[in-house]
Amino acid sequence: MATSDTNLADRSGNLVESFKSYDPRIILFYGIIGLLLLILAGGLAYQQLVKVDEYADRERQQNQRRVLFPGPRGNIFDRNGKLLVGNAHRFSVLLHLDELRSELRREETRIYKNFVAAGGKKEVPSSTQLGQIARVSLVQRYLDQVNSILGRDEKVNVKELRRHFQNHLLLPYTLLDKLEPTEYARLIEGLPVNSPLEVFATHVRTYPYGSAAAHTLGFVRPDNDVSAEDFEGEDLTTFKADGTIGKAGLEYQFNEHLQGKAGGRIYRVDPLGYKTSKPLEERKPTQGKHLTTSIDIDLQKIAEETIGDRQGAAIALDVNTGEVLVMASKPDYDLNQFSPRATTAVVEQMNEQGAWTNIALNGSWPPGSTFKILTSIAGFHRGILTADQPIENCNHYLRVGNALKPCYNGKEAHGDVLLPEAIASSCDIYYYRLGLMLTPDVLAAEARRMHFGVRTGIELPNETGLINVPDTAWMRRVHNSPWYDGETTNVAIGQGALQVSPLQMACFAASVARNEIFTKPTLLHDPNRPPQRNGAIGLTTEQRAALLEGMIGCTTHGTGKTLTQVAAYRIPYAIAAKTGTAQVTGRKNVAWFICFAPAEKPEIAIAVAIMGENAGEEYGGGREAAPVAGYIMKSYFDKKYGPQPIPPRPASLKTE
Repeated sequence: MATSDTNLADRSGNLVESFKSYDPRIILFYGIIGLLLLILAGGLAYQQLVKVDEYADRERQQNQRRVLFPGPRGNIFDRNGKLLVGNAHRFSVLLHLDELRSELRREETRIYKNFVAAGGKKEVPSSTQLGQIARVSLVQRYLDQVNSILGRDEKVNVKELRRHFQNHLLLPYTLLDKLEPTEYARLIEGLPVNSPLEVFATHVRTYPYGSAAAHTLGFVRPDNDVSAEDFEGEDLTTFKADGTIGKAGLEYQFNEHLQGKAGGRIYRVDPLGYKTSKPLEERKPTQGKHLTTSIDIDLQKIAEETIGDRQGAAIALDVNTGEVLVMASKPDYDLNQFSPRATTAVVEQMNEQGAWTNIALNGSWPPGSTFKILTSIAGFHRGILTADQPIENCNHYLRVGNALKPCYNGKEAHGDVLLPEAIASSCDIYYYRLGLMLTPDVLAAEARRMHFGVRTGIELPNETGLINVPDTAWMRRVHNSPWYDGETTNVAIGQGALQVSPLQMACFAASVARNEIFTKPTLLHDPNRPPQRNGAIGLTTEQRAALLEGMIGCTTHGTGKTLTQVAAYRIPYAIAAKTGTAQVTGRKNVAWFICFAPAEKPEIAIAVAIMGENAGEEYGGGREAAPVAGYIMKSYFDKKYGPQPIPPRPASLKTE
């Protein structure tokens, strides 16, 4: 018995001893639990403390929306401050869809009950279809309110409404557009103040002078990518109201300058995308910068009216500054037809008329006999021409190789003509011989010295690259052919492969007027712009006097005498000018006229090109193109100095 008690006591002691020891597995288990709890605590701390900004951003992106509104574009003015392009109100009726939430629920319930009553629950559309039907029904109900005030019977465009609900819920939906001002006034008085309907006035581009300077001013097109980089919320879902962007002319070239600064609002929205608060942030749109052009709209209108329905162009430059006073191109188009967008019918009509092309900038034709002024300068500059000595007897024809080259003056042979009379009467024989004496490469070099063959760099997009000054290297490169003397005589009188634009010829006329080698044109007006200084042509006093004598003779008794015969455009100043008529293969002739006045102290230089049927410079350049320049010049001087007395015809014309 004692032994048993002793054994029991030993076992109890051992058992107690074993419970007092620590099991390594339990320690490991506790460690793992502790580590997991530590990781969990760290993770919670990381999420709560470190990533709080990230979650805040996510929450913000989910329950906030940004709406952008374009700013109105800046105005465009002529040099005298007359508005050429502005912004007009366009009246619309808008419906704020986000304010219809409760009404939409009631409308869905009403439609649901109607379906159940009519055919049971089996006939009820899906919830999505019910929502679409309710939206159309409710929006039509508001549209009917407008119809009753205006006496209209307009219907909701279901497809447009569905698209707007899906993509632009925060933007108001346009029920009616292009309201008359009287309709706008009636709606202002007739609609309740607290209605979700809003009578709204937006800005659209307006052109007070219609088609005047259409190609120069250009137009805009709708733009659905309005941006506001400096307005917060770029990471938010953004809705954008339609704006405009420059598409042609100055509207395109100076789009960033004219473009208004977009405004914006940030709203808090519910899970369905409806607004739940007033704007959290707001910035009002601001108008773009204004642009003052060098155009004189009064002269521009006169130029276009004088060209009329013919195809052609007229450019007038301030001789000293190069500022463009007139840039007319016909046919043209009414710019208001592009605001807000041109219809298909308008586009088709313009395609048919060829009205898209700015002929002043992108017309590309041989310059005809107006180029004889350049040929004369080349002869003087190269020292092979003397003004008081004849170089060829004009007897109707000059044999060049195996061909007889005629004089197209339309009169008898000129005989031993001197330079001034060769210019005035535009003797081809004289210039055939002078061209042969110069050689084609010398002619080309002189033309390039006077900046033919390169773009003028005026502030308009897409200036023509179809300009060309041919030489022997060009002939080998393009036609893989030698150069023949017949081509030299063609280029000497402004024909052949020579290609210029009307704007280039206006710049050339201004350069000759200043006795310099080139003129940089500009469409921007600066009342303090200094005169251009672009290198002297290099003529002696006697040479320049002979050149001007011939150009003045062109208007007193030569091929451009129309300017001094007709009282409507006679001015009390000497006009230096040159006519030209270029034959264009397979097309009509191009009647050219370049001039500047007063000849002694030039202020204005003009180039005119008119497509016509008449050949011969007196009938083409003299009768088709010269009157356009005449009206522009007379209007210019009358406007600047007051109405001018009509001078008598030159004495040389009284006996004719």
